[in-house]
Amino acid sequence: MQKPIESGPYGRIAWRLIPFLLACYAVAIVDRFNIGFAKLQLLQDLKLDDAVFGLAAGVFSVGYVALEVPSNLLLARIGIRKTLLRIMMLWGVVTVLLALVQNQYQLYALRFLLGAAEGGFFPGILFYLTLWFPDRIRGRMTSLFVMAVPLGGVIAGPLSGLIMDGMRGAHGLSGWQWLFIIEGLPSVLLGGVAYCYLPDGPRSASWLGADEKLRVEHDLAEDRRAARATRSFAAALREPKVYLLAFIYFAFFCSLNTILLWTPTLLRRVGVATAIDIGWLSGAISVVSALGMVAIGYSSDRRMERQWHVALCGLAAAACFLALQLARNNVALTVLLLAMASIGIFAILSLFWTIPNATLEGDAAAGGIALISAIGSFGGAVCPAFIGWMSVATGNIYQPLDAVGALLAIGMVTLLIGVPKAGATLPLSEPA
Repeated sequence: MQKPIESGPYGRIAWRLIPFLLACYAVAIVDRFNIGFAKLQLLQDLKLDDAVFGLAAGVFSVGYVALEVPSNLLLARIGIRKTLLRIMMLWGVVTVLLALVQNQYQLYALRFLLGAAEGGFFPGILFYLTLWFPDRIRGRMTSLFVMAVPLGGVIAGPLSGLIMDGMRGAHGLSGWQWLFIIEGLPSVLLGGVAYCYLPDGPRSASWLGADEKLRVEHDLAEDRRAARATRSFAAALREPKVYLLAFIYFAFFCSLNTILLWTPTLLRRVGVATAIDIGWLSGAISVVSALGMVAIGYSSDRRMERQWHVALCGLAAAACFLALQLARNNVALTVLLLAMASIGIFAILSLFWTIPNATLEGDAAAGGIALISAIGSFGGAVCPAFIGWMSVATGNIYQPLDAVGALLAIGMVTLLIGVPKAGATLPLSEPA
């Protein structure tokens, strides 16, 4: 029977690291996707259309992908403190600067720089967790960390609506300008806190005793001896599973970006009038998503099964995307379908990363995970631009959403057919 997480040093490590890392990631999610709320006013003020918005939303991922792998490889050498100081302060400053944009080209440039600044944060934290937690616990820590995605939505929805409607016109600035200013500043502060608060690894953690440090080192060494893993980044590049997982993550990431970027637009299209109402509905969807993510993670862990849980969640989300067109005149049904799709998508996020974590280590854990994330995250560049362009070209936002649903379904079938069952190698245990 597996020991509870509180035994040994791991409870102390979890309480010390995970809440802070989750807060940092939640702020990143808010700053990455608040353009979806800003769009409700920004496009009209700057006289832009959905195609411009889609390209601006997508170009973020171009900068993100360009810096993701180099940033993660650098993290392995300089440590988490300097890495997060650089990443978080830069992305906070760029978010604030978005309040100054006056045309589409400035918007494109700053969204690219925002992605470049944030590049490496998510895979960097995944690598950082491998320095602290053995396999039997790391899945739980990953699921706790990615809870920041729906929690970021819980924060961003109501907060963005209140800022945009409540501060519109204050000191001569539009609501969307205040949105970028207010939501960009916390990351600058957290970057400085991260440099002072986080140790680079167990050996530099003054709050761990000598025996506890030895326990962690021993457990991680046991994992390395027991693992049949790719041992180098170069070998990871030659591993077909890396690219198969990257395609699956690409399909998933398209659906994730669609939910996070286009939910405010879809709610506005079906008749929700004010930014405050859209914000509260978006926040409610995120709350439901977080609860569903916990329940599905618990089910997956109790059964020690991965692939079918991920695949069924993805297929359910795909069906919701395809059904959205049937709810185009119904607010309640649209909210229900978006909530169901969000549950499935966020559950995939919490379960997916334990698979590469179980098969890659060392340089491959830093570089291989980043490579999967970088290739898959390219969906974040392609999908928003595609949706924006196609919705302008056809006058119908639901057609590109059908394409996203179909791609996600293909990705889930690929997971079932092409990826060996990995549920027994790294159970999630107790999820968030």
